[in-house]
Amino acid sequence: MTYTVDFKDVSTTGLESSPVADALAGLRANEARYFKNKYDVDFTVEAADDAKDLVDYVARVLEEERGIVVSSPALEASEVEVDGVRWTHVFYESGLAVNVLYTLADGGKRAVGFKLSEGMDVPDELGAFKFARQKSKLAGTIRGSYFVVKGEY
Repeated sequence: MTYTVDFKDVSTTGLESSPVADALAGLRANEARYFKNKYDVDFTVEAADDAKDLVDYVARVLEEERGIVVSSPALEASEVEVDGVRWTHVFYESGLAVNVLYTLADGGKRAVGFKLSEGMDVPDELGAFKFARQKSKLAGTIRGSYFVVKGEY
């Protein structure tokens, strides 16, 4: 079932099993606000079980690029394509959000971004990354990091 994320009335729908559900819902709403304000696109998510292809895609990019395997179960996934750029997001039970930004044209920007919900520890698999802090009215303090994607996906 597809769910349109509302960034004005933040809900934990679909994220209830996360120990940081409120913060993860705020992080998801922060993404929804970005896409609505920048591109006038509604941010929709679906259960990870229904979006297995998206979850597998993100897992493949992480594994092949950096040998990263996320230990937390995926709860939801989303894919948005705007202006020749595809963003694939996966939200994990631990409070981690991973997005793969992939410009479809050759030579464009391609990167993987990590965002940690407020209240969660840095997962062991991401221990090598340095995280910058960002304040958000919706999500509190978000810690984020990224790496550039070199391969073709």
